[in-house]
Amino acid sequence: MFPIGDENVGQRIRPYVNWSLIAINVLIFLYQSALDQRALRDFIVTWGTVPDEIADGRDLFALVTCMFLHGGWLHIIGNMLFLWVFGDNIEDTMGHLKYGVFYLLCGVGASLLQVLIDTDSRIPLVGASGAISGILAAYLVLYPRGKIRTLMFVGLPFIILIPAYLQIGLWVVMQFVNGFLSLGVRTAETGGGVAYFAHIGGFLAGVALVWVFRDRAAQARQLAARSGNRAFARTAVGRR
Repeated sequence: MFPIGDENVGQRIRPYVNWSLIAINVLIFLYQSALDQRALRDFIVTWGTVPDEIADGRDLFALVTCMFLHGGWLHIIGNMLFLWVFGDNIEDTMGHLKYGVFYLLCGVGASLLQVLIDTDSRIPLVGASGAISGILAAYLVLYPRGKIRTLMFVGLPFIILIPAYLQIGLWVVMQFVNGFLSLGVRTAETGGGVAYFAHIGGFLAGVALVWVFRDRAAQARQLAARSGNRAFARTAVGRR
């Protein structure tokens, strides 16, 4: 299942911060793609979050920089797709500055939980997934019945509308299940896997922080607009 759009009725501000985050991630990834293997490895180790260094109180700035690095084309395409679909609604609900701070705090929270779970690891953590998990948490809390336009493949591709509580809820369950199944499983030092506890950490940070960062009036405006419009109805404005 791939989310490709959602309800955008009721929004009043343009998501400049969300667009900027996507642009920064893409530009840094293109820079990574131009590096040779040795330079890329050094770049990832320098700017990614290495758990045992963070546990020792070293290189704490990497908790921020790691969320702007990615491990491959599928990694960044998937992350930026989720950020594009869900981030604009949350920025509208929080405002530009608070949304940017919320995003960064969720990303830091994501890395910290993964560090706590795997303190001795020397494998760098990279990716915006943790921060985006916080965005998903905020969306689930604020707009649980929001309709998500989803691309599915069952033999042939087709598009259906799925409520946020179902789509994001299933994703959350998968992260917790895979995360606990991964406990005690070590990957080779030369490679890594999915940092499920970073996803969980970002999600939990989002659930906790959304109550502080949301603008009640903006949330009420979006909810009122959603209740009066079906997703992607012809009369709706601000469609993707």
